[in-house]
Amino acid sequence: MSESRESESRKLLGRLRDTLAEDGAGQARLDRITNLIADSMRTEVCSIYLFRDSETLELCATEGLNAEAVHQTRLRIGEGLVGSVARTRRTVNTADAPSAKGFRYMPETGEEIYSSFLGLPIQRLGDTLGVLVVQSKEAREFSNDEIYALEVVAMVLAEMTELGAFIGEESALGALHQNPVMFRGATGQEGVAEGHVYLHEPRVVVTNPVADDPDVELARLQEAVNTLRISVDDMLSDVETKEKDQREVLEAYRMFANSRSWMRRMEEDISGGLSAEAAVEKEQSAARTRMSKVPDAYLRERLHDLDDLSNRMLRLLTGQGADTGAEMPDDPILVARNIGPGELLEYGKSLRGIVLEQGSVGSHAAIVARALAIPLIIHASKITTEALNGDAILLDGDQGLVHLRPEDSVAAAFRDKIAMQTEASKAYIDLVGKKATTPCGKTIALHMNAGLMADLPSLASSGADGVGLFRTELQFLIRNSVPKRGELATLYSSVMDAARGKRVAFRTLDIGSDKVLPYMKPQDEPNPAMGWRAIRVGLDKRGVMRMQLQALIRACAGRPLTVMFPFIAQFEEFRAARAMVDAEIENEKRLGHVLPTSVEVGAMLETPSLAFAPDQFFMEADFISIGGNDLKQFFFAADRENERVRKRYDTLNISFLSFIRQIVERCDAHGTPVSFCGEDAGRPLEAVCFAAMGLMSLSMRPASIGPIKNVLRQVNLDDIAEIINAAAKRGDQSVRTEIAAYMVDNGVTP
Repeated sequence: MSESRESESRKLLGRLRDTLAEDGAGQARLDRITNLIADSMRTEVCSIYLFRDSETLELCATEGLNAEAVHQTRLRIGEGLVGSVARTRRTVNTADAPSAKGFRYMPETGEEIYSSFLGLPIQRLGDTLGVLVVQSKEAREFSNDEIYALEVVAMVLAEMTELGAFIGEESALGALHQNPVMFRGATGQEGVAEGHVYLHEPRVVVTNPVADDPDVELARLQEAVNTLRISVDDMLSDVETKEKDQREVLEAYRMFANSRSWMRRMEEDISGGLSAEAAVEKEQSAARTRMSKVPDAYLRERLHDLDDLSNRMLRLLTGQGADTGAEMPDDPILVARNIGPGELLEYGKSLRGIVLEQGSVGSHAAIVARALAIPLIIHASKITTEALNGDAILLDGDQGLVHLRPEDSVAAAFRDKIAMQTEASKAYIDLVGKKATTPCGKTIALHMNAGLMADLPSLASSGADGVGLFRTELQFLIRNSVPKRGELATLYSSVMDAARGKRVAFRTLDIGSDKVLPYMKPQDEPNPAMGWRAIRVGLDKRGVMRMQLQALIRACAGRPLTVMFPFIAQFEEFRAARAMVDAEIENEKRLGHVLPTSVEVGAMLETPSLAFAPDQFFMEADFISIGGNDLKQFFFAADRENERVRKRYDTLNISFLSFIRQIVERCDAHGTPVSFCGEDAGRPLEAVCFAAMGLMSLSMRPASIGPIKNVLRQVNLDDIAEIINAAAKRGDQSVRTEIAAYMVDNGVTP
């Protein structure tokens, strides 16, 4: 980069820093910024487009275009040259914009007189926040020096956008991270919690992106890099004690830490006017953008290594984050972009709640959160930007709401809700030893779902009749290699010991879709929920299935064994899986091992196709468990990971309840026990409707056992069946309103 351009870049950044430090509203700042960029770049136009929502860009400030177009001109992502920059995250530089591919004329802006166009993304760590554009009448392409200068400015704008410098009426950045903020996410695990923020990987806030003295910043960068290299070498010094995968990660760290090109780019950024930490973050963002587009899975995985290394550098430079030894509060609510199952298990039950920016209702983190009975909210966009360690926080997993630094009135109302739930839970203690027998004389068996040893104490305290689903995949998901047969046998034996003679239904490995093992090559499938998963993997990878079945058989040591296979779609799959059980039983007998006293082999009915299987299937299956979460998404063709459609369809839809009744009737005709397993079983309205459809067994999270038992003991199921039948005759779509009214009219309380 030329010395003159270097000087111009620093000069522009200095003016930008002064502008950001001035008092005034966000719009005034934006207006001043577009003016100074146009002046410094010697162009007639500078415009800033920011995302209004995930799909729409809005012209938020301009120098040179018609002022009336500000906040009026909007573009869909991919629309026009600006939308193309946002979609591809690539710079567009053209001397003849009207002739460029994808150009769209917007008459309200008055841009038709400008020929040249330079647009580049405003992005931070892979997230595109908007587009920065300069235009001029002169037909010319902008030079590499000019593009670089604008890239540096865009990086600063991205940081300031995330810090909220362009919203509200605050003076400069002084009021940030102080005001109450509410986030609306999605429920990953129900429940409510109050506590203080503990950031899993604290976001490093770069509040000084612009520096005056490049020599000082270069020295700071070199010192941080030297410290980083020493720490990586120290971690590798005891390499003999590391597992192979750990060594590979550390070697990747060392490669990046000693990368001359990485260092050179950061030095150029500092010479252009950025602070050392801003230079690190700029290159981290650029690398994320490049590597996220690489098709090779191994190279994409290295992105995480580079991210971690960059974050370590940022913490060294700023003194923020984990390296400062931030202590976990007594009432921690974990806040993170995302988190793996192993990391979450390390925190254990010490957490009061979890809030994630990413995640999904079926993610590893959600599975572990349910197993630990910790309230979880996912898709809380931008919370890691706003939250600081120690902030007061309220989490309402029932509603999918997070209140950060809540006002006193909000906190008081929230505490009332917690107190009411605590009082109600005390009433369930008296029901622990009692049956869920309805006034009409029907007894519903209530089982709990589990996946960890930590769940098993709930078997006694909740009053569950047994474990209707033990998820065996968690032991595979939290490890870096396939667990050994002996380890699994010991675990399964401990689960049976803890159950104290109560039935435990072990579901074989349910992986694939959103549950990919760390050591299993991900399958690039267009629709993984309907792809190579669960029993399909088990029947194709028979070695793993056989090993798991052997571990289960040996764990029994003369006790009953109950095993069920997930995602059975047709009779032949069940028949093949059952044959594997029989073969392993014979093999264990031949080896002289102690056999189970009895063996129950069942199937999870999660696809509508299995409901129409031949009669022989219902005759051969020892039991059937309706997997409600998957069955509902396939019945309605609504992806349960898609927030736009998953709440569009009601479990109490007449057609779905009729389908449940049809399944029950087929099972009853062959004397095959059937149960319903899933989140909906733990909801009062759904539970009474399922029972009214003939399901005499329900399996749910432990915390729901008491409330559901309490409701069932108050409800006449014949009344519920009549309401459903009447609604079906009228052609109603759902019975939710009628069932809720019945509960109120009859004084039924959860």
